[in-house]
Amino acid sequence: GGVVGYIILIVGAFGLLLALERLVTLSLIRMKVNKQLKSKEVNTNNPLGRVLKVRDEHPDADVEALELHLTEAILGEVPKLGRNLTIIKIISVVAPLMGLLGTVTGMINTFQAITLFGTGDPKLMAGGISTALVTTVLGLVVAIPMTLLYAMLNTRSKNIVYILQEQASGVIAERAERG
Repeated sequence: GGVVGYIILIVGAFGLLLALERLVTLSLIRMKVNKQLKSKEVNTNNPLGRVLKVRDEHPDADVEALELHLTEAILGEVPKLGRNLTIIKIISVVAPLMGLLGTVTGMINTFQAITLFGTGDPKLMAGGISTALVTTVLGLVVAIPMTLLYAMLNTRSKNIVYILQEQASGVIAERAERG
């Protein structure tokens, strides 16, 4: 695959490391959030605890003000939960394009060799074409898992945000009932 093939492999390894970090981090956060859901005591070592802390920091706020404070707290958590997901998505899109670039440059090199040396050796041409197509395969081998990992990680991140929103709505409803 040449230089482009190596670049695809490096980018793919980087994306895999980012995805693994996100997988571990989101799993740990989800466990902490689940623990917080079962506990009455607010613990700020997790996003839900930090959102619920807002309720405790504003005990006399009216419903509208509390809703704004909770929304602000949730919006503060969203970037932390979605960190590096955009990079993973970009890698999933760019990898096949890099593969195509490698294939096109490989084909150009093959045709230049044909121009210089003629078509006397079909094995040489087939080898050059084969080498050129390897980058397309590498690009797809990186892109397909990255796309699946992005979808899975994005869903996990959004599910945590949904829990935060659901709990915040419960806090607002509770405050509204109290009057």
